[in-house]
Amino acid sequence: MAGLTLSMLVVVAGVLADVISPGDPFRTVADPLLAPSSKHLMGTDNLGRDVFDAVIHGARTSMVVVTGVVVIASLIGLTVGIVAGYRGGWVDDLLMRITELFQSVPRFFLVLLIVALFGAGLDNLIYVLALTSWPTLARVSRAEVLSVRDRDYVEAARSIGATDRRILLRHVLPNVLPTAMVIIALTGSRIILLEASLAFLGLGDPTVMSWGYLVSNAQRFLRVAWWMSVFPGLAIAVAVLGINLMSDALNDVLAAYSKGATKRVRRRRRRPSLSPQLPLA
Repeated sequence: MAGLTLSMLVVVAGVLADVISPGDPFRTVADPLLAPSSKHLMGTDNLGRDVFDAVIHGARTSMVVVTGVVVIASLIGLTVGIVAGYRGGWVDDLLMRITELFQSVPRFFLVLLIVALFGAGLDNLIYVLALTSWPTLARVSRAEVLSVRDRDYVEAARSIGATDRRILLRHVLPNVLPTAMVIIALTGSRIILLEASLAFLGLGDPTVMSWGYLVSNAQRFLRVAWWMSVFPGLAIAVAVLGINLMSDALNDVLAAYSKGATKRVRRRRRRPSLSPQLPLA
């Protein structure tokens, strides 16, 4: 519940940013370096911009990046992992070598290089982060498929003529998704930190407000305006902590469900048969 509450705060702030803080977050609204007050809840920065408005609109930027990256990376990772695990053979070898190639390249420095070469637009950032975030999900999905593809219910479906597509959608994918959801949630928290790190280094999109940009801008004023760095830093911490708590809780729930399902199967196997006994001749 704590993770869900923290995550919902960030999501609501991002979705309702124009309602909570209407207007341009880059506009000057008051004198510079004003301390937090009832009029400006998080104070103002060195240019007289409201820090509260900037933090709220920074939440929208983070949510847009996380959503785009997670959707693209999930599609690539699940597709590669499921196909590699289900097909096996040379297909598995080829896809896993490609996955290892992406894993062997330092992701942060690759992102730095591509953003520096092709620009710091939000769309470029999403594509780059997505193309470097799928390998872990692919390997985990492949491992789950390998543990499922030869089980009795899959063999039974195959024996009655079920197509590969039906087996994947009805029997394999539902068993892969629970574990994949945990990896996807952890990927989201890492993306928030990566996006903030790039904006901190000046490689974020300059046309949108970002938490990393706010923290970077606050470096010169740490002694005279603590609020400029504290509130954006707290926003990053809340977002990452909320997602991590949700992923831990999801992992615990899935583990308990799996254990309960195993116990139910064992009870069924020990249950005596209720079929009528024919009298002996």
